[in-house]
Amino acid sequence: MSPKLKTFAAFVATVALSSSAIAQGLVTQKNLSLDLAEAVANAALAQCQSMGFKVSVTVVDRAGLPIVMLRGDGAGLHTPEGADRKAYTARTYGSPSANFAKRVQTEPSYAPAMQYTRVLALAGGLPIKVGNEVIGAVGVSGSPGKDDICAQAGIDKIADQLK
Repeated sequence: MSPKLKTFAAFVATVALSSSAIAQGLVTQKNLSLDLAEAVANAALAQCQSMGFKVSVTVVDRAGLPIVMLRGDGAGLHTPEGADRKAYTARTYGSPSANFAKRVQTEPSYAPAMQYTRVLALAGGLPIKVGNEVIGAVGVSGSPGKDDICAQAGIDKIADQLK
C-alpha cells in the first residue's frame, strides 16, 4: 500500500472513530417549561369553564411526567386521574388519545396496550409538538365530548412559542 493510501486510510479511520465517540456524548432535547405548562393548563381550564364544565387538566413533559395538574372547582373525583392518563396516552403514542381509542378497537395488536396502567382510550389528550417532535401533552377530563376542544385551547395559547 502506498504511503498516500495509508495516510488516507488512517484519516478515514480517525474520522469514523471520532464521530462515534461524539455520538455518545450529551443529548439536547426540547421540553416544556413550568411557565408554558401552566399557560396550557390555565387556558384549557378556562375554556372548559366558559362552556360550563368542571374539569381537571394535566400537562406532562416529554417523559410523560406531570408538570402541572389543576382540578377545577367542583370537578369530579375521577377527573384528575382521567386527565393524567389522557395526557400520558397522547405523549406515549404521539397522537391524540382519541386515536389510541380507535386503534384498540380496530387493530387487534393494540388491544393488549389497554393493560398499561396509565393509558386511557378516551378522547381528551393531545400531544404538544414542536414541528414533528412531541415535547409533552395535555389531558382534560370532565367535559363529556368536549375535552379535546379544551385541550386544544391550551395548546393554542402557546402556539407561537412552539416554533
